[in-house]
Amino acid sequence: MDCRRCHTRLPGVAHYCHICGQDMRSEDQARRNHFAVNPDEPVASFAIVSTVMPRGVGQRPQTYRTALLIALAAALLASIFGALPIAVLLAAFAIPVVYIVYLYDVNMWKDAPLPVTGMAFVLTAALGGCFVAAVRSLLPPATSFSGGIDLVGMAVAILLVPVVGELLRQIGPLFLVGRPRFDDLMDGVTFGIISGVAYAAADTLVRHWPLLTGGFVENGDVGLWIFLVILEGFVKPLLIGTATGIACAEFAGLGQGYDGFSLRWARGLGEAILANVLYNLGIVLSAAFISDRAVTLAIQLIVGLVVLGILVLRMRGILHVGLMEAALEASAREGVGVASGVGDQGELGFCPRCEMPLLEQSTFCSACGTAVHEAGRRVSRPVVTTASRAADEGTEA
Repeated sequence: MDCRRCHTRLPGVAHYCHICGQDMRSEDQARRNHFAVNPDEPVASFAIVSTVMPRGVGQRPQTYRTALLIALAAALLASIFGALPIAVLLAAFAIPVVYIVYLYDVNMWKDAPLPVTGMAFVLTAALGGCFVAAVRSLLPPATSFSGGIDLVGMAVAILLVPVVGELLRQIGPLFLVGRPRFDDLMDGVTFGIISGVAYAAADTLVRHWPLLTGGFVENGDVGLWIFLVILEGFVKPLLIGTATGIACAEFAGLGQGYDGFSLRWARGLGEAILANVLYNLGIVLSAAFISDRAVTLAIQLIVGLVVLGILVLRMRGILHVGLMEAALEASAREGVGVASGVGDQGELGFCPRCEMPLLEQSTFCSACGTAVHEAGRRVSRPVVTTASRAADEGTEA
């Protein structure tokens, strides 16, 4: 698109002209609120697939939705016909398998499948399985995860498990994001989600091992199994994965390199832990005070969906900003209009306010409109002074 004031060629995601500072979106509020992953959706939406698999939506918008629906239908059919071992396996591995296929499909592991799957999936699943098994072995059966009235058991399930579980889920993704090959925000989101669904799969297998080894059930409560499959196989992994993805995205951050253990990461980690605490709180209290198992699972499902919805909205805001960063970086490297790119190995400039990449010859940030430098001179590093001082320094050359 072109600037209405100075007619400079601009990237499609630009909110402001990088030459004259013209606001390009104020007269089109609807467009301003479109989700960068899928312009047909608003940022504030509960669309799951475009949130957890953003790179695949533009290429194969229906493939992953269809795969998840088939997996859900298969798990539900297995539970309806009493094939609980099959239902539990499908519930545990449906989303992890679909997500690994997604990683392969869009090459999110950047031709390094073994390190990514090993650190983000296998390591987390192993640590999570061992941790859940250890906690369940130390607590009495009546209080381990499923609730009960024992205060120690409830405190462990509500507080200790979410905190330690989230810290375990951070290990593999943060190791990967700390490498230059995987240091952008989208990588942090992806590795956090796959780590979360791996932990959820291990948790499901450990929690429901008796169902997995108990064989077929001929006269079971079908409604009970349906609630269980939806909760354990789909709501829980999406909730845990999205929460961990938020924290890992904040670790990656915006701008050059990764932000590391910053205040933003601490905030993201706190949000992830809080989401899991609320989810576990709903599970424990409903199991402790409601005797009807079907009603208990229904309440747990509602709590999980509410928490998941909040996390999805938060994640979509993070993704929207992250994809804008990726688009602006591509424009800065390849060039747009009269602004020549810096190339694949060139050093990018970044806005001192929002940390978005700057185009060549930028006077204003394309994302937030901040005046960043005198026209005609590229910012080769993030500017840390005020805009006026930066302009003065630009005249010294």
